Formats: sequence, C-alpha cells, structure tokens
Amino acid sequence: MERPNDDAADADADAGAQDTADSTRGLDRDAPGGAAGLLPAQRERRARTLGRRAALTSGVAAVLAAVLLGAVIMIRQGGVPFEIDEEWAEEVLTLRGPFGDTVALFMNWLGGGIVGVFLVPIGVAIVLLIMRRPWGALYFIVASAASAGVVQLLKEWFGRARPEDMLVTSDFGSFPSGHVANAATISVAIGVIVPILGVWIAGAAYTVLMALTRTYLGAHWFTDTVGGLLVGAGVALVLWAAFAVPLERERLAWIARVSERNAARAQAHITPPERT
Repeated sequence: MERPNDDAADADADAGAQDTADSTRGLDRDAPGGAAGLLPAQRERRARTLGRRAALTSGVAAVLAAVLLGAVIMIRQGGVPFEIDEEWAEEVLTLRGPFGDTVALFMNWLGGGIVGVFLVPIGVAIVLLIMRRPWGALYFIVASAASAGVVQLLKEWFGRARPEDMLVTSDFGSFPSGHVANAATISVAIGVIVPILGVWIAGAAYTVLMALTRTYLGAHWFTDTVGGLLVGAGVALVLWAAFAVPLERERLAWIARVSERNAARAQAHITPPERT
C-alpha cells in the first residue's frame, strides 16, 4: 500500500540530484569566464590572484621599458642627449638660485649616499617593526636593496656620460638616476604598506621633486630621471606581487588592532563608564 509513496519520493530525489548536477555544471561554466558563479571566498582569492598578476606584469613592463630606453639612448651615437634632454637642461639652468640650490642640495643629501641607501631604509624598517609590521619592514628593505642593485647594474651596462655642468660630485653612469629610482621605490613601497590616497600623493610629489632637483643640479639628463622612475617603481611592484599575501594579512591584522585600541579609548571616555 505504501509503494506509490516510495516511488514518488525516489522520483523527487532523482529530480533533486539532477538539479544539483545542473547547478554544478553551471558553476563550472561560469568559473573560467567570470565570477558570477563563484562563492565569496573564491571571488576574493581570484581578485587577489589577478591583483598580484597585474602588479607583476606592470613591474616587469616598467623595468623592461627602462632597459629599452637605455638601449635606445646608447645606440643613438653612444648616449648623445635627446633634444628634450638639452631643452630641459637649458630651462632648468635659468631657475638656479640660492633657494633652488638649497632645496636641490638637501634632496641630493636625502636621496643618496649613506642617508638614502642605508639610513632611510633602515629607519623606515624600524618604524614598521615598532608598528608590528615585520612583513612590511622586510618588503621595504628588500625592495630598496633590489632597486639599488638594478640601478648599479644598468649604470655599468650603459655607461652614459653625465652632463658637464654639475653642481655636485656623482659616481659613474648617468642612466638611470639612482636618486629617482630610490625615491620611486620608497613611494610605491610605503603606498603598498599603507594604502591611503594621501600617502600615494605625497610619494608622487616626493619622486617628482627628486627628479626635478637631479636635473637642476646637472647630475642627470631628463631621460635619466625617467629611467630611474621606471626602475624604482617597477622593482617595487614586482616585489609587491611576491609579498602580496603576507602583506595583506598583516595589514588587516594591524587595522583590527587599531580598531580595538580606538574602541577601548572611546569606552574609557564614556561618562559614566559603561557597566558590564
């Protein structure tokens, strides 16, 4: 007497299994071409993967562009300045004066030598360690060292002569600018560690000012600063792709700690104190 009910239950079960299989096949179809059928966690992982690929691709492209620019410069009659180099140098020379000299010499001191190569990276790393951001400190140190290494390699490779009217003493090789590369690396790295719009704007302004002062001092041609910008930013982006996962975990943990601390401070100022 109960057999018809059993048959109906079996039919419903078969229909449900078919619906599940159809849904699974639909998910499989959506996954390669879009994120519509992905779960939230899958979408997050996919976004992170695409972000790392974008950083890696952009960084490699920037470094290769710098190498190509250097090659074009040296193939063109052994490093003879471009027209834009000469015109820019003439314009900058008209701006020289006591105030400009002071600013440019300060930037020269800040962005190179022991201060720029050692003290600034180590100082920033110490601050990050105090903030309990060890991955950020490691990323910053590695990016700074790698950028400086690539710059020196390209300087030796191309061996471009510097401008003759220099106000400072510089090492061998005009292309690319080590000061600008260092500034770009610092700006991108700190922007990655503290992803706030104001940080990125300040970093961009610092890098542009460094580029301007390098040509102001006659230490580099305009195209040298372009090469330095490409190398510095490119190296920082490539290493961002390598450090992306631990940096993001560390950033989220830091935000959580700051939120808890702010909440505790706000609670302490409630009058009368909240009773638990």
